[in-house]
Amino acid sequence: MFILAIMIDLSPTEHQIHSVTNFQELVSTPFHEEINAICWTRKLIGDFSEIVEKVELNENIVTLDQEELRELQLSEQGQLAREILLNDLKLLEAHGASPILNLIKCYERDDIYPFFPTDVYSFHVDRSPIPTDTLLCTYYGASSEILPNSQAEQKVLIPEIREELKKLYGGAEEGFETFLREHFFDLHYQAKPKARPISLGLGHLWKLAIDHPESQVLPCLHRAPKEKTGQTRLLLIC
Repeated sequence: MFILAIMIDLSPTEHQIHSVTNFQELVSTPFHEEINAICWTRKLIGDFSEIVEKVELNENIVTLDQEELRELQLSEQGQLAREILLNDLKLLEAHGASPILNLIKCYERDDIYPFFPTDVYSFHVDRSPIPTDTLLCTYYGASSEILPNSQAEQKVLIPEIREELKKLYGGAEEGFETFLREHFFDLHYQAKPKARPISLGLGHLWKLAIDHPESQVLPCLHRAPKEKTGQTRLLLIC
């Protein structure tokens, strides 16, 4: 396994993050108090750009399966990168997760409600009816961002946005909160002035807290980055 471990230098505003040095620590360390993001900090070796360039991308998002990954004709550095990808997939599957390796040109933008985009470029939290976490790693391209909960406000609580949502809803007051939840409006947040988003960087494997019935911490606010023109992201997520 060709991985070199490093530690991220966390500023005082990043006290929501806990760093670990191996996979077992990542999956076994619980969230607690203000900590809702746990990072296995790594510096990976190998050429991940070669893998990206070898895969034909005819759609905005393509899932790269393990068989296709193994069939790629790669240089020595590309083979090192492939070994890391396959090992990460193996670790996650053995843990009981269902990892997906995506090549991403861009995500679909949401323009249905101009005053309230609900796509992944908006800071949001994930929700599940059962206890689980979000696990992700960016190997190439722009990386995802998280935001301390104290530096954001739930969009449905912002007066002018709430009024627009009530107009959109147009029903009885007692059903409004259900409407917000059913349409996932309550999952999205707006960064406060002077907020400091935290880049998740390249190669680090992250565990993010989500909204579920047994959670003891606030869910982690995160968003997809604005992709650089012409650059494809290589992202593992589950």
